[in-house]
Amino acid sequence: MSPILFEQLQTRYGLPLLNAENYDLFVHGHHNVVLFFANDPIMFPESHDVAVILPELLKVFADKLQGALIAQSIERELQARFRFTSWPSLVFLRDGEFLGMITGIKDWAEYGQEFARILSAEPSQPPKFDLEKICGGFA
Repeated sequence: MSPILFEQLQTRYGLPLLNAENYDLFVHGHHNVVLFFANDPIMFPESHDVAVILPELLKVFADKLQGALIAQSIERELQARFRFTSWPSLVFLRDGEFLGMITGIKDWAEYGQEFARILSAEPSQPPKFDLEKICGGFA
């Protein structure tokens, strides 16, 4: 992610950057959270779009949801835990338990609908890895 955009998410919008030291404290310290997995914006330019949209969505859901950025140092470990296969990804948790995820870029209405749907869900196990996506049909 652009260092400037990444920095603005932290300084202007107050999203913390979660790493191995503060991840558990954050996800268990808030009832509902959305975690932003941006990875490398050169490889995944849609991360810039999500970085612009996410603060606006957090304003809409301010009384129900806390947002955070995930440091690249822990992205792969958490990717394996939550079983998503593409970036950018937004992963939703309630009291540290998986609620749902949104991958890629969506339009504003879709994001609003998905945020509401996920926040009304009960915690569950993350979906199984889609081996078709991972292996390109050679699984």
